Amino acid sequence: MTDAVARIHAAFADAGVTGRLHALDIDSGDQLDAGADQPVCTASVHKLCLLVALHERAARGVLDLAEQLEAVPGERTAGPTGVAAMLDAARLSLRDLAYLMMAVSDNAAADLLLRRVGLDAVNATTARLGLTRTRAVHSFGDMLATVKEDAGPDGARALADPRVVSRLRALDPARTNRSTPRDMTRLLGAVWRDEACTPEHGAAMRRIMGLQVWPHRLASGFPFDDVHVAGKTGSLPTLRNEVGVVEYPDGGRYAVAVFTRTAHTAATLPAADAVIGTAARIAVDALRAKAFRSSR
Repeated sequence: MTDAVARIHAAFADAGVTGRLHALDIDSGDQLDAGADQPVCTASVHKLCLLVALHERAARGVLDLAEQLEAVPGERTAGPTGVAAMLDAARLSLRDLAYLMMAVSDNAAADLLLRRVGLDAVNATTARLGLTRTRAVHSFGDMLATVKEDAGPDGARALADPRVVSRLRALDPARTNRSTPRDMTRLLGAVWRDEACTPEHGAAMRRIMGLQVWPHRLASGFPFDDVHVAGKTGSLPTLRNEVGVVEYPDGGRYAVAVFTRTAHTAATLPAADAVIGTAARIAVDALRAKAFRSSR
């Protein structure tokens, strides 16, 4: 495992990022730690916490996933995907909003669900599952509003300036939605073992996570037809994250959480995206090798 951790840190350095990672064999409990307990900004990864809280409340009969909400133009959170990018009013069920929130990281869908579920309920869910370092402090719209406010009058153009980026509250774990890589793999393990919700709702959450459309981070490390990757990305200026579960045809299931930061302010940095998959592959290979040695 020591060699694998060194290779992970070398991969992060080669990609020009600082990275934190935790990987967990969901069934054996074996793990790999590369900064697993460092506080990190979750960004859209926190939508996973909201998804679990939503399904937990549905399992208890507090809400109905078939209930429909209206997404009204001018009243919904901005964003480049899903309902957030639409021009007209839309009416969707809670479960379809959850799909958009996870599959394309739709900010408007997420905040519609958050208003229905409540921030306190999200934090109660993560606390119940033992995620002691995980907390949601604001909605996704409010998080983006802090970025706009901190950027100042030049708006998005100012985010090319490292000095501006350095003052963003959304990049400070003490002032934004936060977690640790270990907390996130603990949450993923609970979802995959049906400990977070009933089996019916666990299956629904796993299905939704498997429908995420982004292949350039975690999934890029596992380009095999018979290996299934289900995940959730998170992005902010200089920040690229993904957490997810990698499932092999032999039954192996591995939760991986990777959080990275870079000094470069460019929005497009393919190497910084790809290293998430590279680091995850190194970690999962190490866990699989350990399991193989133990079985001999």
